[in-house]
Parts: sequence; structure tokens; C-alpha cells
Amino acid sequence: MSQDKDSKATDAIDFVPDLKNGLSTQEAEKLRKKYGYNEITEKKANPLLLLGKKFWGTTAWMLEVTAALTFVLQKYIDFYIIAALLVVNAVISFFQEERASKAVSILKQSLQVKCRVLRDGKWINDDAKTLVPGDVIRIRSGDFVPADSQIVDGYLDVDQSALTGESISVGRQKGEKIFSGSIIKKGESTAIVLATGAATYFGKTAELVQTASPKLHINEVVSSLLKWLLGIAITLVLISLSIWIYRGLNVLSILPLLLVLLVAAIPVALPAMFTVSMALGSMDLVKKGIIVTRLGSIEDAASMDILCTDKTGTITQNRLTVASVIPVNGYTEDQVILYGAMASSDANNDAIDSAFLEEYRKRKLPPFSVEKFVPFDPSSRRTESDAVIDGKRLHIMKGAVKTIAALVNDTGNDVENRMKQLAEKGYRTMAVSFSSAEKKGEIAGFVALYDPPRQDSKALIGELRDLGINVKMLTGDSEEIAMETARQVGLGLSITPLHSEIKPETIEKSDGFSEIYPEDKYRIVKALQEMHHVTGMTGDGVNDAPALREAEVGIAVSTSTDAAKAAASAVLTKEGLENIVDLIKNGRAVYQRVVTWVLNKTTRTIEIVVFVSLAFLILGKYIVSAFDIVLTLFLIDFVTISLSTDNVRWSRKPESWDITSLVKIAAVISAMMIVESFLWLFIGMKYLSVGNQVPMYSYSFGIILYFGIFTTFVTRERKHFWSSMPGKPLFIALLADIFVVLAIETFGIPGVSAMPIWITLLTLSFTAFVSLIINDGVKSILLRSRKLMSTTPR
Repeated sequence: MSQDKDSKATDAIDFVPDLKNGLSTQEAEKLRKKYGYNEITEKKANPLLLLGKKFWGTTAWMLEVTAALTFVLQKYIDFYIIAALLVVNAVISFFQEERASKAVSILKQSLQVKCRVLRDGKWINDDAKTLVPGDVIRIRSGDFVPADSQIVDGYLDVDQSALTGESISVGRQKGEKIFSGSIIKKGESTAIVLATGAATYFGKTAELVQTASPKLHINEVVSSLLKWLLGIAITLVLISLSIWIYRGLNVLSILPLLLVLLVAAIPVALPAMFTVSMALGSMDLVKKGIIVTRLGSIEDAASMDILCTDKTGTITQNRLTVASVIPVNGYTEDQVILYGAMASSDANNDAIDSAFLEEYRKRKLPPFSVEKFVPFDPSSRRTESDAVIDGKRLHIMKGAVKTIAALVNDTGNDVENRMKQLAEKGYRTMAVSFSSAEKKGEIAGFVALYDPPRQDSKALIGELRDLGINVKMLTGDSEEIAMETARQVGLGLSITPLHSEIKPETIEKSDGFSEIYPEDKYRIVKALQEMHHVTGMTGDGVNDAPALREAEVGIAVSTSTDAAKAAASAVLTKEGLENIVDLIKNGRAVYQRVVTWVLNKTTRTIEIVVFVSLAFLILGKYIVSAFDIVLTLFLIDFVTISLSTDNVRWSRKPESWDITSLVKIAAVISAMMIVESFLWLFIGMKYLSVGNQVPMYSYSFGIILYFGIFTTFVTRERKHFWSSMPGKPLFIALLADIFVVLAIETFGIPGVSAMPIWITLLTLSFTAFVSLIINDGVKSILLRSRKLMSTTPR
């Protein structure tokens, strides 16, 4: 059945709806027990299939080939242990990603679609999942249709592209059906819910909030890092292999170790660490009033250097009150407020409408009835109504002064000067017009509305500037109002009215924009991106969706429509800029944790590959086995995933990835570690009987592993290692690693022979001293010179 045909069908419901009072709470509860919640349980991937995928991929293949080679060479102990580590590696990675996935699911559940529903005679905002057949709902421009419904009044333009694939919106009027999952593009209507949950024709409430999943920057980071690490590893492995062949030795016997050295160069745990860091960051942001719908936006927030923010509700309180009433053409103040209230609606929860209705009730003006109401639309900039009072039929319009003046052809009343005088005080002026069968349309008066700046806006804008963020204010108000608001909150006064096309350079230099339409936001974002800025954008309406989706950090404010929330990568649950500051700090903290992991991994990889390869070239034999390297990767790489919870300092400037600089710093630190490793190796061979009574493999294994552990302490802190305490999970994991290695080397396990504990303790002491004293000092100097230091307190 086609959509258009089905739109005129009606469904049988249990009773005749009460359009005046809606369902009672008890009736809704009874129907919910019968029909269930308005949601569809999402299908979850089979956990066994997800676990199976952990054995498929470059790293897994290389480990599997290594295991197979050890089996062919009849090194069964190595085979069993490498196979066991492969399994453990897969299981740990699986559970870490499951943990992150659950965090995202919790976030998604937090972002429930809201709807306006009539219950017990009152309009309330409630979760769409609570709707039942028979509920009376109010839907308007920007809303998702929360359930299959039938229109009772009004006319709607409905975007059904998510359901049908057709991009052209369709008109729907009284008596026709609208389907769950559609988006209202224009208009406003009261409707009766006909079907919910699995019974809807197309709708799935659980899918209304779509989590975007663009390519994360981490993929580029991994790719860039791989080029460096594999380049170093492959070069040294090929040199070693050539010498091995030149000496006429059995190539098969050395292949497992060479493969494992290549595996060591792959940042296996980086994607998992990155995902876990962002998932944990997302959960932390929820506590601060931010719901992240795209994890990658946390990383983007770290790099954001421009934030375009709405004036209303973000910089200001979004609580409009009537400041003054200026009647003209013989009308009184009470008449102006009465007529303005006639062109307002409680059902819309609109700030301007609420201000007029609140003043109307405060003045206790006479009752009226509204026969037809046309809600505000950004393109028309007004509301209209046909109302009746004392038996007289009136047509009222309320909206932007210039718009109303043009519609009623009112060229008097000194409109321009009145607007300018009020705007200079920071007031937003609305015009109210009156017409009837006996009287042609004319302006009845002007109402000055005031939306004061939030008390914390000035301080938070200052803090954003301190964080290196250029804040640009966006408003549909006049240039004068924008200038006054900018002055009060400490923004620059270079305000640009968007009357026509403006150059990207002008957009870049402006402190704010006035008289903009929602679609202008997209132009502003594109222009700033063309100037190579990482841009954040706040928005709340359906027409803001393209800009929110285009911006690297699209932020839907707390009063946003469902369409805006779906397009954004982060949704605020509280008003103001404070949440945005938290998002930036959180993103930069996540960035610092990933930088620590990259620096740590790169340093250890270069040290292991170069130390093992050079030792072979010098001594003519390998100083560790393939199993030793695999065990090292297991004990260090996945333990350092706990860096995702480490205490870090977020920086005072926007971040940007510079893998080349990190590799250079890592190369210097690892060069020192290689020299120190050879020093300890030769001390061991000359004075500690290493290679004779003391097994070479176990001794070298201890050197590599202890350096790996203490390097984590060194790289996690941009200053000296003692400047901050590691996060509790990281500290416990590293201490546990030290004792595990101590136990392995003292008592031995299959693949690692036991050796005297005093030699192990000497190795532990030597690596701790040179890492925490010498290497840490050099690192601090290097990071300071490369300006990778952060001076911000936690």
C-alpha cells in the first residue's frame, strides 16, 4: 500500500479520544500494559561472532602464522603459549570494546525523543516511549513524529525521506495519517496517536536518535604511526634476515621471531584504548549535562578553535519577559498584550508566546477563543491567529517589526527609531497588528521583550578565550541588540549583519552575526572550514540540522528540536556555555591520554626492535625468543589501555596531531634506552654469567619488560614523572606487572627459564634509575622544546 493512500486510512482505537483533556494517567497506564512501550528492541550482534572477528585482521594473522611456524618447527611449548596469548588478547580486546559499546548504549538511552502530550487536561513534555494509542499530541516544525498518528487540526509539510527515500516533503492535513520516524518540516498540528512500537507502519522509536559514525581521526593516526614503526621494523628485520641467510642458517627457525618483531611494531591496542578513552569521557560528560551521540566528536572538541554559538538560551537566559509596552494608533497597553496573547499558543512551549501569555494572565485580561492559529516559522517571522472575543472575529499577527509593518503597509509610527532606541537597551521588539471586518490591518503597538545574559556567560566566554577558542555569536535579532549583548558579555563588537553574500575572510574576522536565518549557519560553517578552522556550532531548530551535521562539533542546545538533536554530535541537557567548556576540556584530556599511549608505544617499539636486531648483528645470535616478545606485548600493551583512565593535564590551546614530532621525541628516548639496555646486557655477560649459568633469554626479557614498565611512568607526564600521581587503575596495573615479571623470572614458566632473584632485582633497580632519572629529564627538555607541554591544572 502506498504512503499517500495509507495516509488517509484510520485505525480503530479502544475509545473516542478526549481532545480537550487527553488521556488520564490511569488510562495511559492501562493502555501501556496492553500495548507496551512505544519502542522496538534493537537487534544485537551475536557476541560469539564479535569475538570471532578478533581472530581476523593483520595482527591476528601474523600471530597465527607465528604459532603455526612454531608448531611446524616442533616448538610445542612456544606454540601453546603463543596460541594461549592470542586467545587472551582477543578476549581482553572483546571485553574492552563491549564495555565501550555498553557506555554508548547508555548514552543513547539518555537521549530519548521527547514529545508534547495532553495528559489529565495539561500539556506536558514526556518521553515518546510513554505514548499509547489514544494519546493527544502536539507536533510542530522540527519534531520527529513519535508514533503513527492522525491529524486533528492544522496543516503539515512532512519529510518522509527516512522511510521512503523520497526527498520531497509531502503535505498532510486534518484526517490524514503521519508516520513514526517522519520529520515535520513546516506547520503545527494536534494529532491522535493510532499505533505505537512494533505496531507502527514504519516507525521505530529506538532508531529516532541516530548515532553518526563517520571515519574517526584515530584511523589517520594509526595509519601515520604504522608507516613510521613498520618502516623501522621492516628495515631491521630485512637486514637481520639477509645476514641470517648469508651465514647459511635455517630461515624457518628464525621466521617466528622476525614475524613477532613486526607484530611488535603494530599499535594493536591503540584503537581499543582510543575507544575506551572516549567512551569513559562520554560517561563523565553525561554527569556534567552533555550527551555525546558521536564518540569522535570528543576528539574533534580537542582540536576545535572556533565556536559559533546562539545568543538565545546559550549566552542569554532564554526567559523572555515583557519589559515595556508601547501602544500606537489609539490602542491601550492591555489591548496590545491581549491581541499578542491571541496570536500565541501554550502548546508550543515557545519563549515569545510564553512571555505574552504570562503577561496576559498577570494582567487578568478577558478570555478569548482561537479558531485558527498559524505558528511561527523562520521564513515568515510571525505568528497569526483568527480569534473571537465578545462575539467579534479578529485577525491578529505578532512578529518581527519590519515584517508586520510591511504586511499591514504601516509606514508611520516611526518604526525604525523606536526599534533602534529599544535595541540599544538590549530589548527585542515585537509588533502586534489588529484587523477585523470593520477595520483594516494596522499596528496596535510594540512590545519590548528582554532576555538578559546568563550570569556566568561573561566568565565562561573569557574562559573559552583562555582555551584558545574564538567565540562568535549568532542571532536573528538586529545588529543593535547583538551589539548590546556582545558588550555585556565581553565579546568583540565586530558584528556583521547577514543581508547578502559576504566573503569568508569577513566571516573569519567577525565577532558575531545578526539578522541571520537558520540556513545561514551552514554558510558560516562551510566558510570557516574552507579557512582550515575546526568549527563548533550550536543550534536548536530543524533548519539548523545541516549546519550541525556539517560542523566538526555540532552541539544541540537543551531546547532543541528532535531533528537538531539527531544531526548533532553532542546534546546539552542544561542551558548555557558551561557544558561546552566541559566538552572541550574533556576532549583535550582524552587527546593527552592518546598522545601518552602513542609516545609510550613508539618509544618501546623502537627500543625492542632496534635492541633485539642490533644485538643479533653484534653477537651473531638472538637474545630473546618469539615467545618472549609476545609475552612482553601482552604484559605491557594491553595493561597500558588503563592509560584511558589516567590523570592528565588538558592544554590551554586547541590540539592537533603531529605524529612526526612524537616519533622524533620517541626516537631520542628509545636511543637512550637502547644504549642503556646494551650497557646492562654487557655488564650481565661480563660480571653476572649471563649466557652461561644465567639464561640469556630470561635476562634480556627482564631488561625489555622493565624498561617498558618504567617508560610508561616517564611518558605519561609532560613534566617530570613525579609532578603528578598516575590514575589508580594504571598505577595498580603497572605495579602488578612488576610483581608478575619478578615472579616469572624468579620461578620460571614454560618458555622463560628461572634465574636468581638478586639478578632480577638488580635489573629492576637499574632500569628504574636510568628511566626515572636520566630518561625522564631528557624527555622533559624535549617536550618543552617541542611545545607539547601542558600547564593546565587538573
